[in-house]
Amino acid sequence: MLMHSLLGTVSMGQESLGFDSTKLTIDSGHGVLHTRHRSVPPLRVRLGNENIRDIYESCSRAPIAVVANATSVIGEGAEGPKTHLIDTLLALGIDVKKVFAPEHGFRGNLHNGANFDDGTDSKTGLPILSLHGKHKKPTPESLSDVRMILFDIQDVGTRFYTYLSSLFLVMEAAAENGQVVVVLDRPNPHGHQMAGPLLDPRWKSFVGMIPVPVLHGMTLGEMAQMINGEGWLEGGVQCNLIVIPCEGYAHSDRWYPTIAPSPNLPTAAAIALYPSLCPLEPTVASIGRGTQLPFQCIGLPGVDEGDFAFTPLATPGAAPHPKNQDETCRGRNLQELGKQWTESASGFDWKLVFECRKKWPFPTQPFISSPVFMAKLTGNKALEEALEAEHWPPAMTELWIDELIQFNDRRKEYLIYPLLRN
Repeated sequence: MLMHSLLGTVSMGQESLGFDSTKLTIDSGHGVLHTRHRSVPPLRVRLGNENIRDIYESCSRAPIAVVANATSVIGEGAEGPKTHLIDTLLALGIDVKKVFAPEHGFRGNLHNGANFDDGTDSKTGLPILSLHGKHKKPTPESLSDVRMILFDIQDVGTRFYTYLSSLFLVMEAAAENGQVVVVLDRPNPHGHQMAGPLLDPRWKSFVGMIPVPVLHGMTLGEMAQMINGEGWLEGGVQCNLIVIPCEGYAHSDRWYPTIAPSPNLPTAAAIALYPSLCPLEPTVASIGRGTQLPFQCIGLPGVDEGDFAFTPLATPGAAPHPKNQDETCRGRNLQELGKQWTESASGFDWKLVFECRKKWPFPTQPFISSPVFMAKLTGNKALEEALEAEHWPPAMTELWIDELIQFNDRRKEYLIYPLLRN
């Protein structure tokens, strides 16, 4: 396994806290451990997929598979023409055998949770194998003709965003079948903060497969190293792993993708709000799917309270059957809050879910439509229990802080990038 030098790991300057308070600070009210400030990269961050030399040297003679989608573009964030990674690999003469597509599909235009079948790419003729249908983990048969698997997907840094689970299962399949995984690393839009509870193993699922916080603050390359190093793959096996890092990135950087990582995260504000609003998915509340503000507003049907009204509509691709379709919902427009969070050092608040619950006026109709799914999303039953409390329980977020400090201590040896810019 090729391990890049670990830059900027957390100093244990304050042993009693377990983290270096010159770089990290605590927002106990919201359950966040975050960098002391945000920074702006002085130059454009170069993604791992732009390091053509390392990619070519790693896999030029091997038959490969690629885990890719619409974000797998060389030149993301740059001016000028952009080329899909697949086209570049084929132009280099690399033997690409097939593409594995995660949730939302190879073109990134399928709605959340949509299962899809295998197919063929019309442009290249390559087989497209689904990782969100009959199989979420590559089968031994699908890997029998490849030696390496390139993983180039833009993640958003949350445990329940399923690209992390796809990476985990790809690594596990590779470890079991003798392939090398090459992660072409990318910044994490939430790389400046860790937040929320760690996953209780009893609620392990495809929206949470490994014991990390809701916001883990790591890139997928760093996370791949941690998955290996902590022995989280089945049976404690290790995947033969290469990480091709970004260049010019620090965790404190304000960095957001210019290509939407999925249909309902079209803007930086939506990405910033997503971790806080996702627990509303298994409730009666709408978070804007089927509107122009997905993950940028909150609303309830059948209520008069709230200064913002919207009506979810069937939207092909993004939301073909949105919750509360064709019903007027009233609540809050959170777009400006999302924009603030794209620049602030800390931006996470499950009190938004609690406040929405308190506005639900129909006691005979349950606010939570799927308690099991909520527990899978949030990692345990604590938020569900908090939503039934008269007042928000501050002890819950204080407990998260203890977990986050312990997690930070474990993750430090796997970090590739500095927490703060010099």
